[in-house]
Amino acid sequence: MLKKFFSLAIICAAILFANNAAQAEEVNWFWLDSNEKYSKYFNPDSVEVTKKVVTKDGREIAIEIEAWTKTTYSYEGAADTIKTYELTKILPDPRSLSYSLALLRINPQNRMLQYIREDFYDANGQVVYSRGEDSRVKEINSQSFDEEFYCAVVDEVFQLGERDKKRAPTAERWIELWTYTDENGDTKNLTADTTTMRLKGSNLVLWEWEVTKNPAGQTTEIRFMKKAVNLTQGTETIKDGKVWTPTSSWKKLEDEFDGAYRMIKSDSPDYKGLVRLRAYVKKNANWVTRYSLD
Repeated sequence: MLKKFFSLAIICAAILFANNAAQAEEVNWFWLDSNEKYSKYFNPDSVEVTKKVVTKDGREIAIEIEAWTKTTYSYEGAADTIKTYELTKILPDPRSLSYSLALLRINPQNRMLQYIREDFYDANGQVVYSRGEDSRVKEINSQSFDEEFYCAVVDEVFQLGERDKKRAPTAERWIELWTYTDENGDTKNLTADTTTMRLKGSNLVLWEWEVTKNPAGQTTEIRFMKKAVNLTQGTETIKDGKVWTPTSSWKKLEDEFDGAYRMIKSDSPDYKGLVRLRAYVKKNANWVTRYSLD
């Protein structure tokens, strides 16, 4: 009798293992984007709200979302990934890296993304390298490798058009705040990324792109900046950023005000930008307050 019981238990375990394996193979990966190096997918069925809060007016808002994503690699993409993760000793041949699966954790209120688990596979589906929770939490912007993942996962929960806004024509996604030519003939142009805009109280948090060109039309500087603009007080501060020049390439942008808010003068180009941002927020209030807990 005992022998039959153990035999039945083994058979049941085998069936359960087979079912789990079949389910793993039957994952429906939704294609997001491809280029010459990478193809990106996510699994809509894996999206799970792991934390939410109830606002003062009784709304339940997700503040933490997890989901599985997949990235496949060309030879060049695999080579770049191996270099980035410093895996040359483990994976000396880029052809041995086929794809990776990653569990992501997302906070939509602050556009933050964290890798909880990442597994790298060869062409035979065998794991060649794994890494656990990454302590780094990154903010998603137009320069982020993970932007497609972020937009797809957040849209799966809120359905407010993150992917549509990201994929919109440049003139729709980026709004021009001002263009100014100084006495030397250098022209500066500042645009704002509407996908990154979120209103917190009177502060509009966003990423901006500033390009400077000399009289010959050559680009002499690019600034990519995260700002907080107080629309009521008419002040702003630089929270983060980087700057590019032809001689030094990209480096961290140092804020001369050391993070302090500065007054936007009424006769400066930035004041035109302030007026433009106020108008955008008034016209697109639902967008800039999406996922808000206020």
